[in-house]
Amino acid sequence: MTTSAVRGFDSLAVHAGQDPDPVTGAVIPPIHLSSTYVQDGIGGLRGGYEYGRSGNPTRTALEAQLAALEGGAHGISFASGLAAEDALLRAVLRPGDEVLLGSDVYGGTYRLLARVLGPWGVGIRVVDMSDLPAVAAALDERTARILWVETPSNPLLKISDIAELARIGHDAGALVVVDNTFASPALQRPLALGADVVVHSTTKYLGGHSDVVGGAIVTGDDAVAEQVRFLQFAAGGVSGPHDAWLTTRGIKTLAVRVQRHSENAGAVARFLAGDDRVARVHYPGLESHPGHALAARQMSGFGGVVSLELADGPTARRFAESTRLFTLAESLGGVESLVNYPDEMTHASVRGTELAVPVELVRLSVGIESADDLLADLDAALSAL
Repeated sequence: MTTSAVRGFDSLAVHAGQDPDPVTGAVIPPIHLSSTYVQDGIGGLRGGYEYGRSGNPTRTALEAQLAALEGGAHGISFASGLAAEDALLRAVLRPGDEVLLGSDVYGGTYRLLARVLGPWGVGIRVVDMSDLPAVAAALDERTARILWVETPSNPLLKISDIAELARIGHDAGALVVVDNTFASPALQRPLALGADVVVHSTTKYLGGHSDVVGGAIVTGDDAVAEQVRFLQFAAGGVSGPHDAWLTTRGIKTLAVRVQRHSENAGAVARFLAGDDRVARVHYPGLESHPGHALAARQMSGFGGVVSLELADGPTARRFAESTRLFTLAESLGGVESLVNYPDEMTHASVRGTELAVPVELVRLSVGIESADDLLADLDAALSAL
């Protein structure tokens, strides 16, 4: 089946870039492990392939899949989410440029900007992306080359209006980048809302099984894509064929997995919100969440991440170390449920900055297990405090 024969998201996830092997008829395209490719005379490349860093058929298939899911013209796959971010930032920025960054984003993004690109001359300003007047005022004060949006944000699950931010950013001449890792294209498609570029850690929901590390850039901007592809080749942060294949396999079940993640997370959020032992719950699916109405319009579901606040830091640490079915680990988006203490784990790099995470916060990546088992585990951990 060709991609042109399908239009629905679930169908694209299964079939985009996945035509059966033309030689054997294998329904699942083979993994191409070769590092180099024969040439029919000097410069006579078969299918454009010459060397594994510049191109690989398995990676090409994944990139077609990624572009189709996000509705972009170009999908570009990398060895990690940060490798993807690094290529994009270096492709677009020059010394003296600034990035206007959300005040609640993945700690690794801030570390990359502040400690790697900062000494190169790239500036960072921070603003609450859910506060549209504040964003507009910041850009009026001084323009930025990139407006970097993360929604839902990590780890406080803030919701930002992509369409309005795209309008504000474009009016100021900024490139609007959205990290869509938490929602995935199963729930949200930023390019359709006006964003210029989408960034993913494909390690998370796209791969979905905690067995592969990867990243991606998707865009409809030909010039940006050309610059990013050059850095993909020149700097070499490419995804290997096994990693590309595992990511493709994970994507084929993305829609059904994210539906179950969202259902379970909703049950977890409602349980925690009704428990007096919990000080506060962050989940856009709760009507009490300040971004609930926007999330309901902008997304087709509320996702699988729930954050909660307890009485204080020591209590939060004890809770994170007391669960049994929720495994204490970094990352998110896999089929298994994880618990994370951001202040000392995923967001330790932003301690002492304006992006610092509350010490009383715990982040849950809610998996696809039986909801009753997840609730029982959380109840037992709360009872042990």
